[in-house]
Amino acid sequence: MRTSVHDLPEQPLPPWRRAVLKVGSNLLAADGGGLTVRHASALAQFIAASHAQGKQIVLVSSGAVAAGRALLREHTVSASDLVARQALAALGQAPMIALWQRLSARPVAQVLLTHDDLRHRRRYLNARATLRELLALDVLPVINENDTVAVDELKLGDNDNLAAIVAALVDADLLLIASDIDALYTADPRIDDTAMPIAEVTELTPAILAMAGGSGSSVGTGGMRTKLEAAGKAAAAGIATALFCGSDAATVQGLSEGRLQGTLVHAPGSRMQARKYWLRHAPAAPGRIVVDDGAARALAGGRASLLPGGIVSIEGEFHRGDMVEIMTIKIGDAAQRAVARGLSQYGAAEVRRLAGHHSREIPALLGYSYGGEVVHRDDMATLVSSDTAA
Repeated sequence: MRTSVHDLPEQPLPPWRRAVLKVGSNLLAADGGGLTVRHASALAQFIAASHAQGKQIVLVSSGAVAAGRALLREHTVSASDLVARQALAALGQAPMIALWQRLSARPVAQVLLTHDDLRHRRRYLNARATLRELLALDVLPVINENDTVAVDELKLGDNDNLAAIVAALVDADLLLIASDIDALYTADPRIDDTAMPIAEVTELTPAILAMAGGSGSSVGTGGMRTKLEAAGKAAAAGIATALFCGSDAATVQGLSEGRLQGTLVHAPGSRMQARKYWLRHAPAAPGRIVVDDGAARALAGGRASLLPGGIVSIEGEFHRGDMVEIMTIKIGDAAQRAVARGLSQYGAAEVRRLAGHHSREIPALLGYSYGGEVVHRDDMATLVSSDTAA
């Protein structure tokens, strides 16, 4: 017989301040159709306990199609019919969000994402800014793919992979994937009684991936394979992934106490290391932002955002969301130096109008605001030390 969840070795969760929790359809779908709070209640209690500890959670929830199907019991809908599934998703989004709002003492916000939202730089920044603001307002964001408008060739694929992308989007420290399977096994435990659980994965090798099976349910779209693929995407962003049984209340409660009974997929480096590496090496736009000595020293410390008041001038052109270099002032024959590089919240024409002004003047100057920072510190990598910035 295969090992039960209670026989899995207990291990500490990595320290985290912000996590993405993905909840699969199997944990929300009722036996007779529709949605049930049977397993969702314990997960909601974990979210509440995490909030009480000062932590932030973004929820990626499946279940919309299952909820929509229950509302149209008299209609037979093929699982392979994309248009029909899109209609079911549209019907089921409201009851799925209502379920989580019923279980949450905090406001719940629905966020629907598509492939284009994450591929286009401006829409990516918009989604990132919205989620950051929701978390700052102590709101629980509930994310799903916008199945109603997505097409096959542009679908993100499944909510496991969507959760990994969202984890990188919001700079999460940990990805939590809850399903009806308690861990990664050496073989499919549903058909092989000799399958043994794997507590830790240090590297997602082909041999590890070969252990994963396909989807195990008619209501879900992914199995252990997609969970490992998601863990691989998260690891590339420096984010560890915990796979656990969301239907076991004791396991879910243990998460609140920093304990995991399941599989922990390690990341080779830290989230910050992975993001800063990307920020330092991603191609930059032709345009550059020139800052004064005070701003250069502040940015070199690594904890400051670039505000309009420290900007002296703009060289060249760039658009909102472009990677730009931030340069020191050219004095005499001394060459300019790159102090930092990062994603600009505003285009070059907008930054020219904002240069030298206070952040509170942005709405009056532009008629709108994407925030008080031209480049946020989370979207910036410094290139010099504070001792050599000026």
